[in-house]
Amino acid sequence: MLYNSHSSSELTLAARLRMRRFLTPEIVMINPLRAALLLATLTGSTPLLAQTYVYVSEAGDGTIARYSLDQHGALHLLGHTPADGKVMPLALSTDKTHLYAAIRSKPLQLASWVIDRDSGDLTQKQQVPAAASYPWIVAEPQGRFLLAASYDGNVVDVYRLTAGGKLNAPPVSRYATGPAAHSAIADPAGKTVYVGNLGTDRVLQLMLSDSGALAALGSGYVATAKNNGPRHSVMSADGRFLYNIGEMGGIITQFRREANGALVKVAEFPSAVAASWHLAEGRERPPGYSDPTPRIWAADIHLTPDGHFLYVSERTSSTLSGYRVDAESGALTLAGSWPVEKQPRGFAITPDGRGLVVSGEKSAVIGSYRIDPQSGALTRTGEAPVGSDANWVTIVHY
Repeated sequence: MLYNSHSSSELTLAARLRMRRFLTPEIVMINPLRAALLLATLTGSTPLLAQTYVYVSEAGDGTIARYSLDQHGALHLLGHTPADGKVMPLALSTDKTHLYAAIRSKPLQLASWVIDRDSGDLTQKQQVPAAASYPWIVAEPQGRFLLAASYDGNVVDVYRLTAGGKLNAPPVSRYATGPAAHSAIADPAGKTVYVGNLGTDRVLQLMLSDSGALAALGSGYVATAKNNGPRHSVMSADGRFLYNIGEMGGIITQFRREANGALVKVAEFPSAVAASWHLAEGRERPPGYSDPTPRIWAADIHLTPDGHFLYVSERTSSTLSGYRVDAESGALTLAGSWPVEKQPRGFAITPDGRGLVVSGEKSAVIGSYRIDPQSGALTRTGEAPVGSDANWVTIVHY
């Protein structure tokens, strides 16, 4: 798990420690880090230097749970922040100062909070009307725009972010995607956008202008397997490959990115758990959906920052599957599958790539896991209580 840096806060820490009578100024001046660890031990609290926070949207409660994550992988519940509605996708600003959220109950809204880097607290800054119901939002890497995909509205909307992280509404542009847009990610330069379009078995490839306008790149899309239901995508750190997970087929599709950002399909990797769990092909699940047949229901996909491992979640089996990634070809080799929280819609990998945190829509806890640096295997390291319908996980480290 994350091992926190101490160099940036020693003076502030020293001032805080001097207020404790059992720590003399001399002790603090000589070794502020050792003094902090001593204070943490004596008080039985989380170390003052811990600056890794986990945020989980609790859709059923209309709140965002806040946690600290220590160097051993233990989660500590800090509190719950009201979100005034069915809060679902979360997004971190590129400068890590703001947390954004989409509220999917009426009135539809986008909300933002300022993150207190010393405590993890959230101070609400904005609530603006949302032009659609969004199961996905993300800040594009250049920090100019918030991209929002609407499954119900069949669109991707682009909102401008101004200085200080302010959200401007209404959106500056809208792109009609066809049925069931489920995600949108941009390349590191913020020039191209890729949309997982579940209802058309396509990953859209779009150009993003400086004004925020979206336009088709080439044909405007590449196809995945029929009935795969492209959902979430992730891009390799070097920008060479894009991987998409299909919600209903469970197939991970690997694409190569050309110099202009266009995608070329390279390979398909079938669901790692479908056969062992006897899962049938998935189906779209509208409100009131009922079906006793166990079906593929894949959800989320993430790469470790070093690009060595890729993980996907599958909700029917309540598992995460991990893959080793070939450094040259980007090909995937199954490392294993592990039971996690019940019905895991979302998870996030720590910024150092040593661990991950999983939420389950039907779980009373969230879980933290260590990633073995050699094999990619997951080992459970901690858990903490979580509210109803926990679905999105965002991790920030200072």
